Amino acid sequence: MAITGKELAAKLGVSTAAVSMALNNKPGVSTETRKLILETAKENGYDFTRLPVVKSQKNLGNIVFALYRRSGAIITDNPFFSQLTEGISSCCVRSGYYLNVQYLYDFNDVGQKLKDFVSSGCKGIVLLGTEMHKEDLKLFENAEVPVVILDCYFSDYPANYVLINNMQGAYIATEYLIKKKHSQPGYLQSSYPIQNFSERADGFYKAIRGNGMSTSRSIVHKLAPSVDGAYSDMLSINNNGDQLAKCYFADNDLIAAGAIRAFKESGYKVPKDISVIGFDDIPLCTIIEPTLSTIRVPKQQMGEVAAQRLIELIKSDRNVNTKIEVETKLILRDSV
Repeated sequence: MAITGKELAAKLGVSTAAVSMALNNKPGVSTETRKLILETAKENGYDFTRLPVVKSQKNLGNIVFALYRRSGAIITDNPFFSQLTEGISSCCVRSGYYLNVQYLYDFNDVGQKLKDFVSSGCKGIVLLGTEMHKEDLKLFENAEVPVVILDCYFSDYPANYVLINNMQGAYIATEYLIKKKHSQPGYLQSSYPIQNFSERADGFYKAIRGNGMSTSRSIVHKLAPSVDGAYSDMLSINNNGDQLAKCYFADNDLIAAGAIRAFKESGYKVPKDISVIGFDDIPLCTIIEPTLSTIRVPKQQMGEVAAQRLIELIKSDRNVNTKIEVETKLILRDSV
């Protein structure tokens, strides 16, 4: 029996959107991934006659997905951002725009970069603001095209934003730990500060206070926001004999995974001795042992929403600033 697109995605461990873009010869996936998908499809008897005949569509210009990096501590090698890119690409393909992914660094001449974007046919920019500070946004005030800021929000800076409901997700996770473990949760907090993590901290402490607990009694460990960094930091804490909580909320899945590795190496059983909930629901969650309970963010849909909002701005002469928050969901696995 011929393999389906969904089965092909599961077999290769990629998204169904990536398979669709590769099979339909659309942008949005790397050359290597496209080659792997096509070769595997042929080997497993995929019925290429099922693909729709796509009428040629006039190119309406380029949309730039600009990933702004201060340090790369958050963006580097994090699959969260590849799924955002897939969502943006999918919307661009449907709407007749080409997607151009660019990295920006705070020490680069952003003004010149913006001019280069416009001269190359850029109609609008989705700006990844995960690592941005409010003052960084001023660099884009003179952009000649519409800008939608993705994955951050500053209440006193008017703009168009698409972001995660970080407070909601952290609150749900912490509330669940309290009810499930009957114990005050600890916090595996990123040592690298970004706006998203600040909002998650607000959600964590809101749940602590809402359950009649003192925030001053919460055990907090500051860990690097990567698997290896969090593992190293948590192992040092364990070796120092610092007090540990019976359960933890982590700022992201990478921190959670690194901490779990350190707990296990120090002789603790997860979740019997210590339970952990992460945030983002990246593919790593289903690979590690035990599998990681986490807060799911609909990353691809979030990218699509940002691109769709940008296209609305490109087509309209009126700009009413908006803040669009994407809801989260608790996903329970074996780490709790």
